[in-house]
Amino acid sequence: MQMSKLLLSLLAGAALVGCSSTKLDEPAPVTTPPATTAPSTSGQTAPTSESKVATVDLGAQLDAAVSNQRVVYFDFDSFVVKDEYRGLIETHAKRLATKKGLALSLEGHADERGGREYNLALGQKRAEAVAKQLSLLGVPAAQVEPVSYGKERPAAQGHNEEAWAKNRRVELRDK
Repeated sequence: MQMSKLLLSLLAGAALVGCSSTKLDEPAPVTTPPATTAPSTSGQTAPTSESKVATVDLGAQLDAAVSNQRVVYFDFDSFVVKDEYRGLIETHAKRLATKKGLALSLEGHADERGGREYNLALGQKRAEAVAKQLSLLGVPAAQVEPVSYGKERPAAQGHNEEAWAKNRRVELRDK
């Protein structure tokens, strides 16, 4: 029992010693960097402050970021946008926000299975799902146009799952 009291006393003492070196009543020191001077028209020097920060063209960076990322793929018989494409859609939304004159055509596609009318409707639902994601990110409806091509414009030829997976898509194209 006495040993535990001794340990508690030592710990309390150590805590107090650690806290005693901090002075809370004194204000923190403030330093001001020296101003640079530049010659003025009167021959005297005047203080100046030049920014050394480089300008960034966000629009060009976003264009480069999406140059090869313009397709959203879907599961069979689905128009639910997968989580893996949220970043791509967010980047396009930022791009549209920085370039108000830019518009996108959202071209919905389906694989060859199913009838013509069904696939046109499914392609339209896929395009509208991407448009809805963009609108939730603040993109005005005037900057996007969802259209459907159904199964009429396949990206890959073939009658297997690999080709069908490439054909279930929405392509984001600049208008």
